[in-house]
Amino acid sequence: MIKVKLIRNAKRIDKFLINYLKKQDRSLLVNPMKYGIISGGKKIRSTVILSAGKIFNLNQKKLINICASVECIHSYSLIHDDLPCMDDDSIRRGKPSTHIKFGEASAVLAGNSLLTLAFEMIADKNYRINSKSKNEIIKSLAFCSGHTGIAGGQELDLKFENKKKSLSQIISMQKKKTGKLFSFCLYAVGVLAKKSNKEKKFLSTLGEEIGLLFQLADDFLDIKGQKNLVGKPTKKDHKKGKSTLINLMGYKKANIYANNLKKKILLKLKKHGKKGKDLSDIIEFILGRNF
Repeated sequence: MIKVKLIRNAKRIDKFLINYLKKQDRSLLVNPMKYGIISGGKKIRSTVILSAGKIFNLNQKKLINICASVECIHSYSLIHDDLPCMDDDSIRRGKPSTHIKFGEASAVLAGNSLLTLAFEMIADKNYRINSKSKNEIIKSLAFCSGHTGIAGGQELDLKFENKKKSLSQIISMQKKKTGKLFSFCLYAVGVLAKKSNKEKKFLSTLGEEIGLLFQLADDFLDIKGQKNLVGKPTKKDHKKGKSTLINLMGYKKANIYANNLKKKILLKLKKHGKKGKDLSDIIEFILGRNF
């Protein structure tokens, strides 16, 4: 069952992260960093990486650093997104946001530290992959995390509030804000599996589509989800005037769009047969989730 796999994978990644942070020089920022990253969450991105790794028969130990680095990037982005100067959310994963618990300055610095820790994990000498692959993975992660990825997408998300934007503009924003990190998840697996540039591009695009599907599901949850299950306030996108496909075309049409996207992704995974089952199950879960 997919929920059992998610819980098992999340525990595995949390254990790695806790052990990694224990080896770090102690600083006042370690506690808010741990709070931001070891605070629940399904760690779906990590399960996407591990599931994709099965397709190419990769040793799971080769993927653990990539999983942890992705969770660092994701958590940094959430810590910053919750700040009063951005989305101003006081609850995350069912508990006070990092800036509520530790203060705004510490939250900013903890987020920054998780961002840099992600690159340290991949560059680590104990992470035994060849230097060429490390460089390629690090460059891709930088591209997907900065102004061409998550940060740029968040900037557009804020600038688009209470403005009428087109379908292509909203999709482009959501692909940056959410899609790029999922794109990295599959691209990094392609690098480790020594796939051709053509196959890596295919995987990157597929990851971006999975990320867009995830964002659409998140937007649906904002409308139909329950706060106690979702772990954060709901029904806030409309109040803030967020540019979403739901606000643009209505819930019903957005739902049809999402289901068509899901079918498109699953069709692409068909070529991998049984090896692609775990990843296909994740796709089904993403759109069908209620928390």
